[in-house]
Amino acid sequence: MDLGFSQNLKLKITSKDSLETQIIHQTGYKTTHDNFKSAINEIDSLKSKLIKSGFIEAKVYNVKKKHDSLVTCKMLLGSKIDSVKIFFNNKEHNIKTHLNNITNSEVFENYITIPFEQTQNTLEQLSAKIIESGDPFSTVKLTKQFINKNILEANLDITQKTESRKIDKIIIKGYEKFPKAYLKHNLKIKEGNVFNLNKIKQQLSNLNQLRFSSQIKDPEVLFTKDSTILYVYLKKTKSNNFDGFLGFGTNEENGNLEFNGYLNLDLNNNLNLGESFSLIYKSDENDQRTFNANLKIPYLFNSPIGAQLQLNLFKKDSSFTTASQNVKLLYQLNTKNEISAGIKSIKSNNLLSNTSNFTPIEDYESFFYSIGYLHQNLQTNNRLFPISTYINLEFGTGYRNNEEKHEQHDLFIDTYKTFNLNRKNSIFLRANGGYLISNNYLENELYRFGGINSIRGFKENSLSANLYGILNTEYRYLLSQSIYLHTIIDFSYLENDIANQKEKLYGFGLGFGILTKAGLLKFNYANGKTETQNFKFSNSQVHLSLTSFF
Repeated sequence: MDLGFSQNLKLKITSKDSLETQIIHQTGYKTTHDNFKSAINEIDSLKSKLIKSGFIEAKVYNVKKKHDSLVTCKMLLGSKIDSVKIFFNNKEHNIKTHLNNITNSEVFENYITIPFEQTQNTLEQLSAKIIESGDPFSTVKLTKQFINKNILEANLDITQKTESRKIDKIIIKGYEKFPKAYLKHNLKIKEGNVFNLNKIKQQLSNLNQLRFSSQIKDPEVLFTKDSTILYVYLKKTKSNNFDGFLGFGTNEENGNLEFNGYLNLDLNNNLNLGESFSLIYKSDENDQRTFNANLKIPYLFNSPIGAQLQLNLFKKDSSFTTASQNVKLLYQLNTKNEISAGIKSIKSNNLLSNTSNFTPIEDYESFFYSIGYLHQNLQTNNRLFPISTYINLEFGTGYRNNEEKHEQHDLFIDTYKTFNLNRKNSIFLRANGGYLISNNYLENELYRFGGINSIRGFKENSLSANLYGILNTEYRYLLSQSIYLHTIIDFSYLENDIANQKEKLYGFGLGFGILTKAGLLKFNYANGKTETQNFKFSNSQVHLSLTSFF
């Protein structure tokens, strides 16, 4: 045959009668080709297409190149098969259940009837289900085919070359000290599981929810006669960070410039246990000191249970000190969700020799039982905005004991979300609040907030309340992969039953972030006001922070 090139070569296909010829033309086959080989390929493609649509007896005759501009052939279609009736043995691989999951057709006890054009896709999906059940070497085909009018009847034949495979051993390459408990409880990959490579790849994709490790390449498997060995390729990533800021504003009484500061050390997986340890220290212009330490250890003794220990120390000038200790047991539902239960003990001491009824400060001790829920969805490939969604809910019930015993309840929420509008524009929303329920209150047990991590434009921890809620909003514009600008629009509502105060607060400003070699530098300028105040530039607060990664 001449496979050489020719310009505008026409292909004409006919059949035994006008009806079959019309069916062929309705397929929309390509009639113009550059060369004879292209025309032959089109004929083969058309035949395959017709067979898949039900003309399984389609045949090609008399392919001819009549002259330099025309190729003709005759194609006989035969009878069309509309459906396939497949008989199966349900004792093998639970075929009936698999078919119910992959097709909308009714499945009977030992057969199913499906449209013919769905045959190939159904067999492919059925094969995938059998592989998922732990038999990666099985093949699926139709045998003993018989045509009954326009229905093709056939038996489903499953050739099982080996017994069902299970993972006998897991070998980690690259980061050999990766905490094995995370494979078992977090990623749900463990020895003894039915082998399914696609499912394993999907489970390993959840590594993007871990700050301290990432995948180098796809997993591999070694099959021997009597074992299945899984190789996982990981690397340890930098997940420690040091965060700090310098804030300054104007003293409203004397007009002097005042400074305050904040330090946050966050250490992750330095012992290769998946543990995290954070240390926070705050010192502000109101002569307040805050110290927080938080240790979280997941999967104690290779069990699904983890533990969290928290210590909080707070000193308010020469008025009082408060120490809070919190112990929690944690259970990881999956890579993004966690529940907890714990106890919290609080002890506060009055440092004043005299107190007034307007600001009641007393020695007291509190005890709470708590339950909590945590959800985190990370985007670890984004250094500027590493967390997409965060939800932290906690409810506590207990009592405060000073001169009398008072029943109390405590509700806390902190949640935020980044909505990516497109590659450069996003909106950040955060809701944060707390509610202490009691029949009376002491000044030294109230929530304290205000500043860069709550409502911006106000001094650090300058606000106190038994009920508060904060809504932080930012519109963010990405100038480059390392620089962004953002607006600041914050709203807060608080209730302080001691001061008989109900107030709305607002914060407005601008800011930017720059990712440098030293870390993430953030600058915020915000002005805060109450509902009844006018804007004053003297109320503005400037916040600088630098988060370094190591």
